[in-house]
Amino acid sequence: MANNTITAPKDFLAAGVRCGIKKSGNHDLGLIVCPASAKAAAVFTTNKITSAAVEVSKRHIKSATVYAVVVNSGNANACTGQLGIKNAIKMCSETAGFLVVDPHEVLVASTGIIGEQMPMKAVSAGIADAVGQLAGSAVAGMSFTKAIMTTDTKPKTACRRVEISGKRVTIAGTAKGAGMIAPNMATTLCFITTDAAITKPLLAKAIRLAIGESLNKLTVDGHQSTNDTAIILTSGLAGNPLIVKQGPAYKKFANALIDLCQDLARQMALDAEGATRMFKVVVEGAATKADAAKAARAVANYDLVKCAIHGGDPNWGRIICAVGSCGIKLNPNRLSCTIGDIAVFRNGRPVKFSPKRVSKIISRKEHTITVNLGAGKFSDFCFGCDLSKGYVTINADYHT
Repeated sequence: MANNTITAPKDFLAAGVRCGIKKSGNHDLGLIVCPASAKAAAVFTTNKITSAAVEVSKRHIKSATVYAVVVNSGNANACTGQLGIKNAIKMCSETAGFLVVDPHEVLVASTGIIGEQMPMKAVSAGIADAVGQLAGSAVAGMSFTKAIMTTDTKPKTACRRVEISGKRVTIAGTAKGAGMIAPNMATTLCFITTDAAITKPLLAKAIRLAIGESLNKLTVDGHQSTNDTAIILTSGLAGNPLIVKQGPAYKKFANALIDLCQDLARQMALDAEGATRMFKVVVEGAATKADAAKAARAVANYDLVKCAIHGGDPNWGRIICAVGSCGIKLNPNRLSCTIGDIAVFRNGRPVKFSPKRVSKIISRKEHTITVNLGAGKFSDFCFGCDLSKGYVTINADYHT
């Protein structure tokens, strides 16, 4: 069976262990290691309140080479002051000590409860344990994925293999996130490994583009986290000629990366807190790209739309209301909407349709809502999910 976890690309090892951060006793600390060193790039939360791990990794990502990423779940290490910063740095330095590399060549990420200091005794023991379990197997890769989960109910992984300049390049990724998710670095931890030979600036460009077309187009509840981080590491060992410009090789790599990240975004939407189904909102005919993005997000975030989708209710009026109230330019006499492939509103007027057929489309695991604003030629999209009683239950019970 093929290895489709983050250890699939050449020269990557991983581990995931239980060290006692989580009261549940589940996996809560993970390591990704590239023994021969990697180039790295990242995208971080735009929330003005950021975790200690984000602050430290923002500095360390500037290093020419990176050897490892150490990640914990169960504790966000956010709003923890200078001690939190010291603990994030300590996580890097202790990992670096085992690998005999510089602490600035280690990245760190955290997720979990905000406002509690990291239990460093448990974390230090976990790092030592994880180093001892490092392996390049699918089992090791999946253990890492389990170690980054919080309210997720299932692990999220994806892998793509693409031929670039006659060589097979592998890209693999894993992500966590089920709630507090909104565009602008979706509330997520996302880790991607690849063996593509590519310059650090182009790697950074590719990850920004991919996140912009995937995780940043995902909203569960319109809320950003303090810890959002997406990191990509490349060992550069695929054997392809070094990608140094935005030519065909770069485009092939970038497109595969976008495809992988969209796969992870869909998995997150389907595993969102309390979610039973997901949907994609496509907005066409916008006056500007910004208007298209704003309108798509408005529909995906609109609680009444999300509730209607949960109930399988073909309530197109809520969709039109969401678009009309978000402050974008539109032509009311040309405004149209389709659900799946069925027109429900055209040129500013309702269309006769079968509610039963549309309800069946809405009740699928995934469906698409398309809105044409009739105001221009620009388009964009956003992923969303339904809003259920389960979402309220999870967030009422989750200790913060």
